[in-house]
Amino acid sequence: MSRIPAIENLEKGLLKEQVPDFRIGDTVKVHTRIIEGEKERVQVFTGTVIARKGTGLSETFTVHRVAYGEGMERVFMLHSPRIANIEVMKSGHVRRSKLYYLRGTSGKKSKVRARMGTKPKKIEQLSGNNQETPNDAEETVSSTAEQVQS
Repeated sequence: MSRIPAIENLEKGLLKEQVPDFRIGDTVKVHTRIIEGEKERVQVFTGTVIARKGTGLSETFTVHRVAYGEGMERVFMLHSPRIANIEVMKSGHVRRSKLYYLRGTSGKKSKVRARMGTKPKKIEQLSGNNQETPNDAEETVSSTAEQVQS
């Protein structure tokens, strides 16, 4: 048995099952777990995804934002246990795989066009929990209308 299949089997067990579908140019909120002493808290980093690199367990993505006039970037491991949640706030439409040109821009130059016809997705929505089907929503509306009439 060669070493590569053994490593692949080990990595499969460490991959996250529910990773939201986000692309380059999307505005995301990354919730990271921060451990300070014995306390654990969640810190949110909001920004535009400017790069995705790698595959499998070592896949990373870079988030860029401008705060207090200074541009800052953070590189996150996609399958890291430190990442609690990733929310897609806005989908962006770009024609580049790396948006490094956003680093030196500010104001209108740093805007990314919005992708038409998409809605923000949370990781909870991707898991299939707490979702109503259209038929369930219609039944709820009709039952409340009957209660109002009687």
